[in-house]
Amino acid sequence: MYAIQITRFGGPEVLELTEISKPDPAHGEVLVKMAYAGVNFTDIYRRSGLYANSPTYPTPLPYVLGVEGSGTVAKVGEGVANYSVGDRVGFTRNPGSYAEYARVPAHRLLKIPGELGLDVASSVITHGMTAHYLTHEFGLKAGDTCLVHAGAGGVGQILIQLAKMRGARVIATVGSGDKADIARSCGADQVILYRETNFCEAVRELTQGRGVDIVFDSVGKDTLHGSLYSLRRQGLCVLYGHASGKVDNFNTMELAEAGSVFLTRPHMEHYVSSPEEYARRANDILGWVAEGKVKVTIQRIYPLSCAASAHKALEARETRGKLLLKISD
Repeated sequence: MYAIQITRFGGPEVLELTEISKPDPAHGEVLVKMAYAGVNFTDIYRRSGLYANSPTYPTPLPYVLGVEGSGTVAKVGEGVANYSVGDRVGFTRNPGSYAEYARVPAHRLLKIPGELGLDVASSVITHGMTAHYLTHEFGLKAGDTCLVHAGAGGVGQILIQLAKMRGARVIATVGSGDKADIARSCGADQVILYRETNFCEAVRELTQGRGVDIVFDSVGKDTLHGSLYSLRRQGLCVLYGHASGKVDNFNTMELAEAGSVFLTRPHMEHYVSSPEEYARRANDILGWVAEGKVKVTIQRIYPLSCAASAHKALEARETRGKLLLKISD
């Protein structure tokens, strides 16, 4: 089969379309004939070597990229009772989705509702489950005000919608006017153009000097300082990504000076660690999308051979929705 594999860490140029052996499902696993793979920042972190030494997200070389995708069951391993050949399925947090076939533990599979296309499923599982744990596990409640960075991005759009579902006021940052329109269409109450305005000062003005209860920061290096000073006293900053670069040499006195605030840097894996938790978040998201309560934007679909172009677009922060790789019909 063909797959996008890396044999060394680096930029998009290390992505190689390679012919490798087709896997066979082991006990408790299912072989999925892939239709689409989602493109996520976690793929970039793995490709670049940022997670090379991570015990949570190991990246042994050679490595087939991709943790999210959808397709149909091609073969069922021993001990699997809930899936049959031909079932439409999706998954996340399982390596190897940038390939014609992927081996997936049955407890990481999800049956895709018939009213959802496989492209939509691949667009929402990772981003939606990320937004789910962010809005459900860090104390966000009705009446709170939160700041969502990159509000027009794939996670940002869903995060805004879920925060509004929980009754929160949402302030979003974006980089351009058309992205501001996207954030507003998702329900953002106020939108800040960070290239034109100091977002921290704007947040203080919008909250009458109080600051927000929670900041959801996926940008990292360029925004963390401002995020901390956008918080109310004893507020919480959830740093769940680093699109602008990894935060190094952080001075913990910043937390005190910003108002005795709190900072956490979670891995999604720790919030979907049990089969029950994984299924609960995923089924909530898929159900809300099927019911029209959450909308998903697919910006562009690339052929598998153009995975490097998709990575370049995501790293340039040009996206206004989800990027997918199409692998088969």
